[in-house]
Amino acid sequence: MAAPTRRLILTAAAVALLAACDRSATGSKPAFHAIDITGADFAKELNLRDADGRMRSLADFKGKVTVIFFGFTQCPDVCPTTLAELAQARKLLGANGERVQGVFVSVDPARDTPELLKAYVGSFGSDFVALRGSDEETKAAAKQFKIFYSKVPGKTEDSYTIDHTAGSYVLDAKGQVRLFTRYGIGADKLAADLKILLGEAVD
Repeated sequence: MAAPTRRLILTAAAVALLAACDRSATGSKPAFHAIDITGADFAKELNLRDADGRMRSLADFKGKVTVIFFGFTQCPDVCPTTLAELAQARKLLGANGERVQGVFVSVDPARDTPELLKAYVGSFGSDFVALRGSDEETKAAAKQFKIFYSKVPGKTEDSYTIDHTAGSYVLDAKGQVRLFTRYGIGADKLAADLKILLGEAVD
């Protein structure tokens, strides 16, 4: 790499760092990698039973930064990739990763039994929570979070798949929705966003 080019890159990096410091000093909005939806008037309620049969609500997760993802256990790629990404992001946060709560909401209650859900989310984190409800309860929860899902017929009655919104919602420690993360954001960027919200919780 030529010296002028190297100096240009280093200068640009320094300017970016100073800009970031300036944003912090002036108290302006943090620069998230995910979509900042702070103040959204949805994603305010979630009332479903967990894999142990206990009714859960968003209030149960206050005090932690909560990542909520809607999916199904037989999902071949998007769901396991998203949960694995969250698990990795928590590891990148070190001890602070324990202050991040993963919540998986099934959009396939017919096949996702409590036992199956418990084992599924447990493979990504022992404290991950899986939620399920009746068809009507699932529809209500999806509507509250503006989640799309639709059954796609397979070769047999039980071999269907489900198209669904692939992103996750992130709530801060006060239980307010703050971010929408697109599928494939990457564990490093997700961890960076979570770190910002965790920092707010102790300010």
